[in-house]
Amino acid sequence: MNDLIIQNIKQLILPKSTDCPLKGKELDELETVENGTVVVKDGKIVYSGAHTDEYEAEEVIDATGKVVSPALVEAHTHLVHGGSREHEMSLKRQGASYLEILEQGGGILSTVESTRKATEEELFEKAEKNLLTMVQHGVLAVESKSGYGLDKENELKQLRVSNRLAEKYNLDMKHTFLGPHAVPKEAESNQAFLQEMIDLLPEVKEYADFADIFCETGVFTVEESKQYIEAAKKAGYDVKIHADEIDPLGGLELAIDEGAISADHLVASSTEGKAKLKHSDTVAVLLPGTTFYLGKEDYADARGMLDNEGAIAIATDFNPGSCVTNNLQLVMSIAALKLKLTPNEIWNAVTVNAAKAIDVDAGTINEGDKANIVIWDAPNHEYIPYHYGINHAQKVIKDGKVIADNHFEL
Repeated sequence: MNDLIIQNIKQLILPKSTDCPLKGKELDELETVENGTVVVKDGKIVYSGAHTDEYEAEEVIDATGKVVSPALVEAHTHLVHGGSREHEMSLKRQGASYLEILEQGGGILSTVESTRKATEEELFEKAEKNLLTMVQHGVLAVESKSGYGLDKENELKQLRVSNRLAEKYNLDMKHTFLGPHAVPKEAESNQAFLQEMIDLLPEVKEYADFADIFCETGVFTVEESKQYIEAAKKAGYDVKIHADEIDPLGGLELAIDEGAISADHLVASSTEGKAKLKHSDTVAVLLPGTTFYLGKEDYADARGMLDNEGAIAIATDFNPGSCVTNNLQLVMSIAALKLKLTPNEIWNAVTVNAAKAIDVDAGTINEGDKANIVIWDAPNHEYIPYHYGINHAQKVIKDGKVIADNHFEL
C-alpha cells in the first residue's frame, strides 16, 4: 500500500532530471501533463505522469483544477540577520544610491551592528519566522548566507543559527560563509580584513558548504576576490561570488575561470563575461527582485545569457536592505516582466537550475525523487507568475506529508 496519491491534477509540472544545469534553449523545455497523477511511498515518488487508477494509497488528495509541481528551490538568501532597515526607504526616495547609503553607515554596516547586538536565540527566532514563510510559499530547499557578522564570533553565530534551522525542520539547506560581505568600520584595511576572513575559512568549514565574497566597487576587487576564492577552494569549499551587481568589474569572468558553482546578481556583467557562460556550468543566479526594490531600470541580461547558452537560476536575495521579500513567487513574476523569461524558463530556473546552483537533490518529482511537492491553487503553470504578489501555494508536501495547508473554507 502506498502512502499518498494526488489525483485528478489539472496540470502536473515535471522538470527533467539532469546531471548539469539546463543551458540556453534547454531552459524553455518543460514537460507538463494534463490530468496527472502522483504516487508516493516512504517519502519517495513512485509514479508521476498521466492519470492512472492502478495504484492504491492510505491517503488520496483530489487536485481537481490545481497545478502540482516540485517544491521550489531558493538559491540565494541572507536569511539570518538582525534588525531591519525601513528607515532607508526615505533615503532611496531622495535618490541616495546603495553605495551612498553604505558610506553614511547604513546598508550592510547597519545590519552588521544589529546582528552583532542580537543574541543567537533572537537571530534564530527571527530567521525561523522568515524561513517558515518561505516554506508556506512553496520552498523546501534554501541557501542561507552569513555576512552580517564580519568577525569570527558573529559569523559563526549566524552559521550556527542556519544549521540549527536545517536540523530542526529537516530541510534541504545549504550554508554559505560570506565573511567578506563588506569591510567593517574597525578594519585596518581591506587587505587586512580579507586576510582575517581567509584565516577563518578552516574553522568555519564545520558549519558552511560554500564560501562567497562581494566583488564590487567599494567592497572587494577582482584581485582580492580571486585571492579569497582560491584560499576557499584549498580549504575544501565550493565557491560562489556576488558579482557585477553595480559595475562590470569582471566578477562573472572570475567565477567562470575559478569554476564557481554560481555567480549571483550579474546586472552589470560584460558582454565577454556572458559569452564565457557557454563553456561553463557555473549557474548565473539572477535576482530581479533586488533591482526592482532598488528602483533601478537596468536588469540582468537574462536573454543575452541564454542566447550565449548559459545556465540561469532565479532567487529572491531575501535580505533586510535591498530585497525585503521571502516570496519567491513574486520574484517569478518580476522575472517574467523584467527579465523577459517564459513561464517554462521561470519554472526551470526556480527548480532544477536553482538546485544545481546550491548543489541539492531537489527540483524534480520523477520516480525515486524525494516527495517534496506543492499543490497550487491555479489552473496552469503560467497563471502563477501572471497573478502576482499573492501566495498560490495551497498545500506544501515534504517527504510525502502535508506540512503546510493554506486552504480554508468560509
